[in-house]
Amino acid sequence: MLKKKSSKITTLKFFNLNFGPQHPSAHGVLRLVLELNGELILRAIPHIGLLHRGTEKLIELKMYKQAISYFDRLDYVSMMSQEHVFCLAIESLLNIPDLVPIRAQYIRVLLSEITRLLNHLMAITTHAMDIGALTPFLWAFEEREKLLEFYERIAGARMHAVYFRPGGVYSDIPLNLLNDISFFIKHFSSRIDEIEELLTNNKIWQVRVKNIGIITQKDALSFGFSGILIRAVGTSIDIRKTMPYEIYKNLDFIVPVGFKGDCLTRYNLRIYEMRQSISIILQCLNIMPFGLFQTENYKIGLPYISGFKQDMSTLIHHFKIISSNFNILKNQIYVSIEAPKGEVGIFLVSNDTNKAYRCKIKAPGFLHLQGINILSKNHLLADIVAIIGTADIVFGEVDR
Repeated sequence: MLKKKSSKITTLKFFNLNFGPQHPSAHGVLRLVLELNGELILRAIPHIGLLHRGTEKLIELKMYKQAISYFDRLDYVSMMSQEHVFCLAIESLLNIPDLVPIRAQYIRVLLSEITRLLNHLMAITTHAMDIGALTPFLWAFEEREKLLEFYERIAGARMHAVYFRPGGVYSDIPLNLLNDISFFIKHFSSRIDEIEELLTNNKIWQVRVKNIGIITQKDALSFGFSGILIRAVGTSIDIRKTMPYEIYKNLDFIVPVGFKGDCLTRYNLRIYEMRQSISIILQCLNIMPFGLFQTENYKIGLPYISGFKQDMSTLIHHFKIISSNFNILKNQIYVSIEAPKGEVGIFLVSNDTNKAYRCKIKAPGFLHLQGINILSKNHLLADIVAIIGTADIVFGEVDR
């Protein structure tokens, strides 16, 4: 009799999985190639480039003031923070940081902290939504609408404001806006409480984020992490404190620091940072002086419109700034700020023309993305969603 051949079933143990670039949990056009052993992640390789626009080269083709609008489109969740660092870089090259009026500095810091609230509301609640908690996302977006309305009232645009300018800001605060911001901020703390009630001590949330995505202090520093991700491993680095710019040195606030370096620590720090931003905003509202909102050096800043009909030189200055901007002598500078996602830096080279010879942008998201492999190694496939969410990556600044 013929013996029946035994059929052996071979199982595929190690395989690659494409995560993205159209996956709703990928926070943009991120493509991860995951090397898996079953559901265990052995390696995570990020692939970028789908959103690349050559922003740095486009900036070099535009006059300094024209280039400001490109910065709104880098981290499109933290718009005015990106404008802030570029204007500070231009002012440093021009050697005019002392010519920026105090009121303009307070306005800048006020809006930078409102931007921090916008960013953290998005980061925390989209992170929660990725894991499965939809309600905080809906609540937070109601609050974000109110904050974006402040953007619209002051700059005329909800997102891409182009409001910060070298030497100050484009226009003064509209009537009653400060009162409305004060009213919002005094009630916003209770909104944070409501989000925490749903998440912070929730057992499901704790299981999904506690001891997930741990990184050591040594690795975090070697990867160039900044912002929340570096403070979550016990390193108290915040440029607003260590190298204060504008009027941050006059403000009283605490830099929250964690030690475990996991997703839960990063979540807690963002919650705490929002509460500190509330304190900073209230201080700005109470201390902000009256005065000019832009420099009176009309070679750099636009003259006040009220002088057009009375003074011919005002009209000439306005025409010169709009048509050909200003030239900056040959020089180079690196300036950084503490943006909501971490350290945003600008390396700017001038060559005695009205355009930057070289503009190099240091984006925190780009550095945080390179750490995805070490953050996700030996975690389950479901954990990669929580890790990406807590890294707070936006691809506008990653790809550029």
